[in-house]
Amino acid sequence: MKVQFLGAAQTVTGSCYMIEACGKRFCIDCGMHQGNKAIDARNREIEVYRPTDIDFVLITHAHIDHSGLLPRIVRDGFNNPVYCTKATSELLDLMLQDSAHIQEMEAQWEAKKYMRRGLKNPPAALYTVEDAQKAVSLFSAVDYHKTFEPAPGIRVTYYDAGHILGSGSVRIEADEDGKTTSLIFSGDIGRPQALIVRSPESPPQADYVFMESTYGDRDHKNEETSDQELAEAIAYSYGKGEKVIIPAFAVERTQEVLYCLHTLSKQGKLPEDMPVYVDSPLAIRATEVFERNRELFDDAAQKLLNNGDNPFALPNLRYTLSVAESQAINDYKGPAIVISASGMCNAGRVRHHLRHNIWKPGASIVFVGYQAVGTPGRKIVEKAKKITLFGEDMDVAARIFTINGFSGHAGQSQLLDWLAPLAHNCAQVVLTHGEIKAQETLAGLIRQRFGLKPRIAAYLEEMVLDGCEVTATVTHETKAHPRVDWGFLTGEVERKWDMFKGKLADVEARPWVEQTDLQEALEKMDYALTRLISRM
Repeated sequence: MKVQFLGAAQTVTGSCYMIEACGKRFCIDCGMHQGNKAIDARNREIEVYRPTDIDFVLITHAHIDHSGLLPRIVRDGFNNPVYCTKATSELLDLMLQDSAHIQEMEAQWEAKKYMRRGLKNPPAALYTVEDAQKAVSLFSAVDYHKTFEPAPGIRVTYYDAGHILGSGSVRIEADEDGKTTSLIFSGDIGRPQALIVRSPESPPQADYVFMESTYGDRDHKNEETSDQELAEAIAYSYGKGEKVIIPAFAVERTQEVLYCLHTLSKQGKLPEDMPVYVDSPLAIRATEVFERNRELFDDAAQKLLNNGDNPFALPNLRYTLSVAESQAINDYKGPAIVISASGMCNAGRVRHHLRHNIWKPGASIVFVGYQAVGTPGRKIVEKAKKITLFGEDMDVAARIFTINGFSGHAGQSQLLDWLAPLAHNCAQVVLTHGEIKAQETLAGLIRQRFGLKPRIAAYLEEMVLDGCEVTATVTHETKAHPRVDWGFLTGEVERKWDMFKGKLADVEARPWVEQTDLQEALEKMDYALTRLISRM
């Protein structure tokens, strides 16, 4: 048996674990890589997936960083079953087509940019809406706790991961060479007693546990503190007559924020004349999926609904589907709450709301989810003084709130508690889906508490499993992390600077207006270099 890590290895996006067992090749998740340009480029390195050789796919949940490359592998020849829970399949029907629409729009924008610059061969869309529709047609819904056999000798069972609606941890048993090997892939583990969905459950023990580690280095604030912080942000901007912008994932996080606002409204902490906008067509449709799957809610949410109290409803709540309605929000004068995607501010309508508000001292930007490295959201929460939106540098003058209590991921202590029932007879723990600092911290605590020696997976690494032992590992470091040639880059900068100085005398003889144009261009370069140095 072999496992290869095609994503979420020392990062938190691109989840995909390719398994070879019983003569079959299949993967757990097939997520999109999200971050800077170098990380995004992995989405087009599709040859490592070998789509035509994949026999089936198991999806843990609907988030795009776990599912967003499904249409791409379909486009490149994959045409076999995709297993997931019913709620996940309903959400992905929306989310994959939404993602595909974004890919198509970005490709059109890039094509126009190429044309304006006289360039040829612009990059095609990563995939299309048609590709997404084909991917959805391959879905096969499964129930929690009901074991099924996607291929001879391979048995799979889903357990509730408590992360978002329909999320699952996957337990696999594979009969090979006269022995049975069991593996657990945690997916994203939720928080106990979170809003809306049920608490995560630990599957039965297994030989290997492949476990997420997003918050392996810290715990979250409690839910009550999170409610207070959100109320503080609302009160601050309401008093200033400005807006509260909440970048939120369309699925689960938007619904949790609405649930919290419903609670604050009941407590009299939400001003009656302060409108609340959900400005994300995907979030609006996802909320309808939640309404259809109430049986997956926790007891508290079901009790509210049974009493006729809809936690997703507010007296001043407004859903905006059209672009015109979205644009009208920015014309609205006065305080308002705007919940919009994407949660990491790297796409979607929220970028327009940031553009209109992040430079205003009275506004609030409230982050309620994890911000991956390289995303605009990460830069803002790390106290960037300026942020670039639509090619324009803007001061970050709004008040920034980071409320981790809304996180759909288990905190450090909760991760250890989830692992505890599995740790005693577990041969190997492999940490995935986390940045290296969080993983090293969690690994140390696992060694200390359980006496185990966790491995930290690397991108493209292959592990050969034999019973309860990892008998071999193969790394592809050169391909996984191509060396950055700093010497060449700095040499090029120095060479061009010498060319500039050599032409300076000619510039001084030019008309004054031309000199001021060139001076302005040089000042922009100086500013960009200053910003770069400040990040080193």
